[in-house]
Amino acid sequence: MKIVVLAKQVPDTRNVGPDAMTPEGTVNRAALPAVFNPEDLNALEQALRLKEQFPGSTISVVTMGLPKSAEVIREALYRGADAGYVVTDRCLGGADTLATSYTLSQAIRKIGDFDIILGGRQAIDGDTAQVGPQIAEKLGLTQVTYAEEILSVDPENKKIVIKRHIDGGVETVEAPLPLVVTVNGSAAPCRPRNAKRVMKYKNATAAAERTPATAEKYAALIAKKPFLDITQWGAADIDADPAQIGKAGSPTNVKAVQNIVFKAKDSRTMTSSDADVEGLIIELLNEKIIG
Repeated sequence: MKIVVLAKQVPDTRNVGPDAMTPEGTVNRAALPAVFNPEDLNALEQALRLKEQFPGSTISVVTMGLPKSAEVIREALYRGADAGYVVTDRCLGGADTLATSYTLSQAIRKIGDFDIILGGRQAIDGDTAQVGPQIAEKLGLTQVTYAEEILSVDPENKKIVIKRHIDGGVETVEAPLPLVVTVNGSAAPCRPRNAKRVMKYKNATAAAERTPATAEKYAALIAKKPFLDITQWGAADIDADPAQIGKAGSPTNVKAVQNIVFKAKDSRTMTSSDADVEGLIIELLNEKIIG
């Protein structure tokens, strides 16, 4: 199977400071600690399970962002992915979900051959859950959202069976291949790095990460080991329409980013006695917190 995984390097929302916004009203990603978007790791695990189930399958990971977002490609390679693509360009900055989904769909079109596209349900820096469905729409593909587990795949008849979590319960659906699947954070967690693959791919880089001082070193490494060259594309490489990318293609903007800390006004120590438990339940009912 040909599997594409969508991955995003996101700001660590546990560390939002006063410099989290730029004067233009966009998220200052360069000033925030970056992590692999958690639900994209759940999606990667589903891809790795498919690869194990169908020998000869390949996993290509695509990310859009700053040059440093190549770090998520390396993390995916350490866990079992086969190739990575970094889409980075100054003109892509400030993209909302509409512009992001357009850019990623163009990158997927350039990759060309795929059976399934997997991504996290949503990113922790936006929580919109829009990019995956928008990519499916732009590519004209079937989509299954809120996936918990891929139960079975029939490549010959181009069918897949997926368990998905919805409000009120769980449902099992059958869908045709190719398709887009977005995976919940409650799905199986991603496996840890493989030590041998860390040693193999620790020097993998995208072109934008290489400085003049290190260019010669990496050129020599890549000449011996071409797999260390992470593919890097700009807007022109994926034939992106300038009117549909970055801020130009974004009808929405981030107004503000705040770090909100909830503080209790008072606290109470309770015992496990029947009277204390009954009193708490009555209070919660009266305040309409439960019931």
